[in-house]
Amino acid sequence: MNSFDWKNLIDPLFYIHFDVNGIKLGIYIVLFIVFAETGLFAGFFLPGDSLLFLAGIYNRELIENILFIDSDFMNVMLLSSLVALAGILGNMIGYWFGSKSGYYLYNKQDTFWFKKKYLVQSKDFFERHGGRAIIFARFLPIFRTFAPIVAGIVSMEKKKFMFYNIVSSLLWSFTLIFAGHYLYGFLLNTYQIDLKNHIELIIIGLVVLTLSPVILKFAKKTKVTEE
Repeated sequence: MNSFDWKNLIDPLFYIHFDVNGIKLGIYIVLFIVFAETGLFAGFFLPGDSLLFLAGIYNRELIENILFIDSDFMNVMLLSSLVALAGILGNMIGYWFGSKSGYYLYNKQDTFWFKKKYLVQSKDFFERHGGRAIIFARFLPIFRTFAPIVAGIVSMEKKKFMFYNIVSSLLWSFTLIFAGHYLYGFLLNTYQIDLKNHIELIIIGLVVLTLSPVILKFAKKTKVTEE
C-alpha cells in the first residue's frame, strides 16, 4: 500500500497511482474524488482540475484497471464519461443535501472541513449567474463544491438543475481530460517534451489558472469596500 504523507492529499499523482498490495485502485479513487469534490462539502480542498488533466495524461494506466481497450480515443472517451457520471451524481447529492440542510449549514460553526464563508460566497455567485453558475462553478475550486448545495438551498427547479448539472459535468470532464491527453501527445511527438517530467509545474499552473478568478474577485471586492 502507498506510504502516506499529509501532503499527498493535494497531490493528484498520489491518487492516480494509488494501490493496495499491488492492486491498482487509481480509477476508483479518481472517481470518488470527483464525486466527493462536487457532492460533499468536505471535498473543497481536493485537487479536482489538476487531477482530471493528469488523468488524461495517465488515462491508459487508469482505464486498464477495469477494461483494456486498444484505442487511445476510446480510452479517453470512457474515462471522461465515467468522470462526468461521477460529477453528475456528486452534484445530485449536493443538491439534495442543500435542500434538506440549508438552515443547518448557515448556522453551523466553522471547522477544518467546513467554512461558512465559502457557502456565502457561492450563494452570491449563484444569485448573480443563476443556472449558469452551475457551469461556471465546475471550473472554479471551492465554488464547484458548494454550487449544487446552494442550488438545493434556494430550491432551484430540479429539471433546470439537472440540465445544467449534466452539461457542466460533461464540459468539465471532457475538456480537462482530453486536453491533458492530447496536449501530452502533441508536445511529446512534436517537440519531444514529456509532460510527465513537469508534473509539479502543471499542477502549479492549473492551480494559479483556476484560482485567479477567485483571487481577482476577492481583490476587487476588497478594493470597493475600502473605497
